[in-house]
Amino acid sequence: MIINNKHYRSVWLAKDGFSVEILDQTKLPFEFNIIQLTSMSMAATAIKDMWVRGAPLIGAVAAYGMALGMKEDASDDALNTCYQTLIKTRPTAINLKWALDRVRNLLADTAPNQRTEVAYQLAEDIADEDVQLCERIGEHGLDIIKDIAANKPAGSTINILTHCNAGWLATVDWGTALSPIYKAHEAGINVHVWVDETRPRNQGLLTAFELGAHGVPHTLIADNAGGHLMQHGEVDLCIVGSDRTTSKGDVCNKIGTYLKALAAYDNKVPFYVALPSPTIDWSTSDGIKEIPIEQRSGDEQSHVYGLDTQGHRISVNTAPEGTPCGNYAFDVTPAKYITGLITERGVCAANQDAMATLFADKFIR
Repeated sequence: MIINNKHYRSVWLAKDGFSVEILDQTKLPFEFNIIQLTSMSMAATAIKDMWVRGAPLIGAVAAYGMALGMKEDASDDALNTCYQTLIKTRPTAINLKWALDRVRNLLADTAPNQRTEVAYQLAEDIADEDVQLCERIGEHGLDIIKDIAANKPAGSTINILTHCNAGWLATVDWGTALSPIYKAHEAGINVHVWVDETRPRNQGLLTAFELGAHGVPHTLIADNAGGHLMQHGEVDLCIVGSDRTTSKGDVCNKIGTYLKALAAYDNKVPFYVALPSPTIDWSTSDGIKEIPIEQRSGDEQSHVYGLDTQGHRISVNTAPEGTPCGNYAFDVTPAKYITGLITERGVCAANQDAMATLFADKFIR
């Protein structure tokens, strides 16, 4: 997308033809910093320590990490080591396993002396495919926004609430939940976005950064303000992303998504989940019982990062000394609270029959 009048993806191959460049999301929105990944271990650190985040982007960076690993050592042992190292970095987002399985399976049937070239090409293909999938999600989601606009007085503002960051920073480009919003903005529809802070890492700030760079009207709100806005008719629809979706339509997303879905359900506000098909885990059916929920460091809960009065980026401890902090990174929203899934193939109900029909070639019976 466009930042300071220049187009960026969230990950790309550097000019040297082997290293991989990413945007350091731990510094955003205060610093725009590019990091050059030169080894598989750096790629693993980038995922684990959240220099990059978002299920589709994690998958793409992991694929590039495999390529970096093959450049170092393309043996069978190294192939297995790379896979095992990268897959342990984040447990919840299924795109990580999807991408790593895809690379490993191809390289297993490739001669060692060709693995580096093949791995780089596949990583590039995965990144390019993600851009295409996300743009198609935007096109299908745009139809939903158009329908809502058609049922309001001409020129009315369409208020959309989102949770966490599911924009181009969470993917290679376009984003998932934000892609329909960008498409609507480009189409001249008067959209406004309610942006959750999304504690504990305040990832709503990344959404505000993106929307501001593209001139999309938005307002940053506290996580718990969403229900109040829905009660007062200030939200026309909710669109969120997904880190893993089950074959029956349960959605695992950033912690707090479930509460937004409950509020939307109670107030009859449409609640959509935007996701590319690699985010669907066809091997699971019960999200609450089967999806592992990552628990991260309590420091993310107790500390807030920001700028001081001199413009320096600092960390501030907000918790009393010695306070235990729980930091559950995700929750699961049952399918019954979801109006529909916005995918690259179209919009479908969040249930097994509808998903199996839309993705008949992928559904595991």
